[in-house]
Amino acid sequence: MTRMGARAGIGLLALAAACACPAYAQGEAPERIQARQSEAEQRQAELRGRIDTLQKAIDERESARKEAADALRESESAISRINRRLDELAGQGKAAHAELQSLEAAIVRQRAERDARQQELAAQLRTQYQSGLSPWTALLSGDDPQQIGRNLGYLDYVSRARAQALAALQRDIERLSALQRAADERRAEIEQVARDTDEQKAELVRQQRERATVLAKLEGQIQAQRAEAARLGRDDQRLSHVISELEKQVQAARAAAEAARKAAEAKRRAEAERRAQAAREAAQAQQRAEAERRAQLAREAEERARQIREAADAATRERLAAEEAARARRQAQARAAAQAQAQAQRREEPALSAPREPVRGTARPTLPTEQARGLRAGAGLAPPVRGPVMARFGTDRPEGGVWRGVLLRADEGTPVRAVAPGTVVYAAWLRGFGNLIIVDHGEQYLTVYAYNQSLLREVGDTVAAGEAIAHAGSTGGQVESGLYFEVRHRGEPVDPYRFIAR
Repeated sequence: MTRMGARAGIGLLALAAACACPAYAQGEAPERIQARQSEAEQRQAELRGRIDTLQKAIDERESARKEAADALRESESAISRINRRLDELAGQGKAAHAELQSLEAAIVRQRAERDARQQELAAQLRTQYQSGLSPWTALLSGDDPQQIGRNLGYLDYVSRARAQALAALQRDIERLSALQRAADERRAEIEQVARDTDEQKAELVRQQRERATVLAKLEGQIQAQRAEAARLGRDDQRLSHVISELEKQVQAARAAAEAARKAAEAKRRAEAERRAQAAREAAQAQQRAEAERRAQLAREAEERARQIREAADAATRERLAAEEAARARRQAQARAAAQAQAQAQRREEPALSAPREPVRGTARPTLPTEQARGLRAGAGLAPPVRGPVMARFGTDRPEGGVWRGVLLRADEGTPVRAVAPGTVVYAAWLRGFGNLIIVDHGEQYLTVYAYNQSLLREVGDTVAAGEAIAHAGSTGGQVESGLYFEVRHRGEPVDPYRFIAR
């Protein structure tokens, strides 16, 4: 690629030197100028061929970059699922720990109760031993048989009660021991799943870094090739400028020859036009004379016809004049009668021309505009993350276009919180945005959270204001960790700082 650019540069310098020589001198033969133009056009075609080859290489790199981006998408989506699983396991671990604490407290209480009962039983046995009361001593004492029977009955009742208490205490201890073993096994199982999940996450993070490295390498190659293509494009523009200057020279020479030819042609046409004009004037004079003669004959014929009509229509004109006079008299009489009738009506009818009071209609009350349930302009809502602003709404993006939201700096793993209550309508990986989550707040208001390391909620979940819905990250091919945040109303992006506090 460097040798190609060098050859293009040498060709351009040679062409510029050729154009700077007396080839531009006025009066050079058009054939020589046209030959130089043909040579420049040939070099331009070669340069454009090199540009096309470079563009094909860029397209191939873009295809490889797309494959790497797809692989990055799978890795980042898997990391999001694992992080959500880790959160679930953390919750289960907390519940298991609380259960274990409750079981251990119950075991302590049961052991204290057992010790108390053991001490009580020992005290009773010592008292019984010191008193000398036993079944054998009662039988050998020689006392009243009825008293001996009652004492033996009391001793039997006390012995059975003690045996039942000891059995119940032993069962409670065994049940608590079983529960403790089950809780220990569950905690060990959760810890093993957490260790396995951490290992998978570490492996996926390693794959993500490798693929991000490949993506960055491809991006660097594409940028270099684009720069080379831009340089060649500028060379092509300069070459086109030289060719246009050559064309101007050729056109000037051709224009001079064409001007001379047109001058001779104009002189010839002017002479022919002069002769044709003289012939047309002669023909027009002859036509005017003939027309005048015919007009004179027509006037004489019309005069004779008029005299005949006047003589024949004299009586008719007198009759028509008498009828016209009678019709005028009748019309005058009718107008006079109408005027008299109108005056009589005006005297009889009251004046009705007074202006009436216009009827005023009741203005229809205007209803207040209903605000969105979750968002309201100027509400001063809490931002999704706390961090400096890296890009503001409406400013230019480095790769072209403008920012439709705000980019906030946030450390990887920072909780991303919903700015208002709503329902999750999208939670997946999207090219250019990484792990993306969108919340619907009603009244056609949506909030968008992109570049997340992991998503904590799924489509259909209802979230409250300030609830963590994701963890900030740098997915979607981003270099630095942060959060891209948008607010949309009826599909159009609006400035997020109309709703959240700065």
